[in-house]
Amino acid sequence: MSLVNLLLDKQKNRHLLALALPMILSNITVPLLGLVDTAVVGHLSNAYYLGGVAVGSTLITLLLWVLGFLRMSTTGLVAQAFGAGDTQAQYRLLLQSASLALLLGTAAILFQSPIMTLALSLSDASAEVLYYSQAYFHIRIWSTPFALMNLAMLGWLLGRQQPKAAMWQLIAANCTNILLDLLFVIAFDWGVQGAAWASVFADITGFAVAATMVSRVIAKQGGFHLLTLCRQLSLRSYHKLLGLNRDIFIRSLCLQLTFAFMTFEGASLGDNTVAANAVLLNLLLLISYALDGIAYYAEAEVGRAFGEHNPQRMSDSVTLATLWSTIAALLFVLCFATLGGQFITLLTSIDAVQQVAQEYLIWVIFMPLLAFGSYLFDGVYIGAAEGATMRNSMILSTFGVFFPTWWPLQASGNHALWAAMSVFMLARSVTLAWHYHYRLKTRLMQA
Repeated sequence: MSLVNLLLDKQKNRHLLALALPMILSNITVPLLGLVDTAVVGHLSNAYYLGGVAVGSTLITLLLWVLGFLRMSTTGLVAQAFGAGDTQAQYRLLLQSASLALLLGTAAILFQSPIMTLALSLSDASAEVLYYSQAYFHIRIWSTPFALMNLAMLGWLLGRQQPKAAMWQLIAANCTNILLDLLFVIAFDWGVQGAAWASVFADITGFAVAATMVSRVIAKQGGFHLLTLCRQLSLRSYHKLLGLNRDIFIRSLCLQLTFAFMTFEGASLGDNTVAANAVLLNLLLLISYALDGIAYYAEAEVGRAFGEHNPQRMSDSVTLATLWSTIAALLFVLCFATLGGQFITLLTSIDAVQQVAQEYLIWVIFMPLLAFGSYLFDGVYIGAAEGATMRNSMILSTFGVFFPTWWPLQASGNHALWAAMSVFMLARSVTLAWHYHYRLKTRLMQA
C-alpha cells in the first residue's frame, strides 16, 4: 500500500492510535515519575542529593533495563502466538516469563552488596553522592522481584494487543510513586530515602494491578490449567525464550552501559555536572517513552504479521509507524527548543545546576530526530523475535561508535559525552533501518 493510501486509511490509523495512545499516555507517566523524583530532590539544599538519586536510580535502572528482555521477548513471542491463534503457547510464555522474573528478582536482592560495590568502584563521584546513592539503592533493590514480574505481565498483555490493561498498570504504579514522593520527601522530610521508598511501593502497586488484569484476561478466555502448564515446564521448554532473552540481554547491557557511563563519567566532572545530566537525561527519557508508544504498535503488528505469515501487514505497519514517529520527533524538537529552559527551571532550583544544564540543552533539542528510528526499529525487531539483529546493531553502535566518538573528544568534557550519545542513537537508527529494508522484509516474504 502506498504512503498516501496509508495516510488516508482511517481504519489503519485508528488501529495504530488504539494500540499506541494508551501506551504513550502511560509511558509518559514513567518519565514524569523520574521528573518528580528529580524535581522533589532537586529542590533540596545541595546538588549532591540530586547526584545521589541520579547515581542510585541509574544503578537500579541499569539492572531493570538489562533484565528488560523479560518484557521485550515476551511481547514478541506472545504476539506471534496471538497471530497464530495459539492460546496455550501464550499461557506457557506467561508462566515461563513470570517464573524467570521471580528467580532473577530474588537473585538481585541476594547479590545486592557485590552489585553495589562493583558499580561504585567505577565512579569518581564525591563522597556525599556515593553515600546517598547507596542509601537509595539498598532500599529500591527490594522491589526488583515485583518490578520484573511487572515487566513479564506487561509484555504478555502487549503481545495480546491489550494496551489499555497495560496502561492502567503503569499509570497506577507511577501515580503512586509521584504521590508518595511528595508525601515522603516533602511532608515527612525523608529526603533521598523517601524517594526510594516511594518507588518500592509503586512497584508493589503495579504488580497488584497487573496480576488483576492478567487474571481477568485468563478468566474471560479460559483454558488455563496451571498444573498442566507446570508439568510442561522444563529447561528445554525455555529454550526459545531464553535464546531470545540472551540476545536482548546483551543488547540491553550495551545500551545501559552507555547511559551508566554518561552518569559515572559526568560524576567525575563534578556534582553540578552529574546533577545537570540527570535533569537532561530525564528529558531524553520523555522522548523515548513517548516514541516507544508507537514502537509498541510496531511490536504487536509485526509479531502478528509473522504469526500470520503476512508480509503486507508488516510493511504497512512499519511505514505507518515511521510516519507517526517522524511527526512526534519533530514536535519534541519544537517543544525542547521553545520550552527547554522552563523544563530545567522546573526540575531544579539550584542556580549552578541550571546553568550547566542550559549549556548542554542543545544536544537534547536535536536528539529526537537522531533517535526516533532506534525506538521504532527496536519495536519491529522485538515483534519479529529477531534478537540477534538487535544485539549486533547495539554492539556495533556501542563499541564501534559511542566509545570511539567519546575517546578523542574527552578533553571537551561533558560535550564529548553528549556528542557520543547523539552519534550512538543515530547509528542504532541507521543500522536497524538498513537491515529491515534489505534483509527482514525479504525473509518474511520467503517464509
